[in-house]
Amino acid sequence: MKINTALVLLCSQLMIVSCKKDDKKPIQDQANITKDSVKTVQAEEEIDFMNFNIYNVSTVQRKDLMDTFISVSDIYIDKNAVPADFLKKQKELPFEKMSYIELDGSYRKKMLDGIHVTENDSLYLYNYEANKLQKTPVNKLKAVAYLSPYTVEGDEIDSDSYMTGFQIDTKKGNDIFDKYMNVIAYFGNKNPFVENQMKMIKWEKASADIQKKYFAGSTLKYGGTYLYKYENLTYYVQDLLEEYGTQERKLVVINDQNEKIFEKTFTIEDGAEFNPLEKMENSETNYYAQWTGKLFKGKAPVVFNFTTPSFGCPVITFLNKEKTELNINCDNRH
Repeated sequence: MKINTALVLLCSQLMIVSCKKDDKKPIQDQANITKDSVKTVQAEEEIDFMNFNIYNVSTVQRKDLMDTFISVSDIYIDKNAVPADFLKKQKELPFEKMSYIELDGSYRKKMLDGIHVTENDSLYLYNYEANKLQKTPVNKLKAVAYLSPYTVEGDEIDSDSYMTGFQIDTKKGNDIFDKYMNVIAYFGNKNPFVENQMKMIKWEKASADIQKKYFAGSTLKYGGTYLYKYENLTYYVQDLLEEYGTQERKLVVINDQNEKIFEKTFTIEDGAEFNPLEKMENSETNYYAQWTGKLFKGKAPVVFNFTTPSFGCPVITFLNKEKTELNINCDNRH
């Protein structure tokens, strides 16, 4: 099947395609884990987490150009998202002309209203690996729509065939991929990100007694046991195996009083895969590596990228008692 565009999802754990869009729930302002669990930090600027959405950054190929693009179609769902007059011309226009639309006027305003963003807001692009924050006024961004890469010539094209959002960058060549790797996006009037606090996890082998102390009782075969230290927290991971590889991956987080403050079991369903664990002996950045640290102002530390889902979008997990999860909107579709 010929695909008219090449779509590459770039946000580390974000290389997923989905047939459906899950209902997105805004993250609730849960309390952080107990004050003994994480070192006390100075009070941070309060962030409104109602209608709080973050997005991944993707690229779309147009002839010899690579466009960097943020799709908001997971949040903005409108049967009239693109001009009806344009759609009526699809039998007259070359398929290539149908693949890209610049949205202005009422179509731009409808999209902004649909994602609770105004022209006075800004786009915050945060590269948590390089600790680089880029702020761009929304009124400087081009509102656009791209045909989904799974819409091919000869298909009937309607509004649902398009990914709507904002064009961020346009360049020739593939070097644009690296620039937006490990980047997440937010639209609003305040920067929600804590800067310079994220760390790529590089796992060390843990002693045999850790397996017995925190991961006893499984009926699965035991694989490797690993640890990582972040500030006053210690992370332990246990792989549990079946015949064809890792079936479960358990995470336990311990504070400096040796108290268990978080635990979670990661599983693979619906075609999802476990990401490899980056080991200390390999100093190079791993595209699939796990990350942890303080990412959002006034919130508990986070951890993510243990799995790559095939359907839906990846999530960021907060190290709080509620195990709060925040979806990264990625407009994944088959």
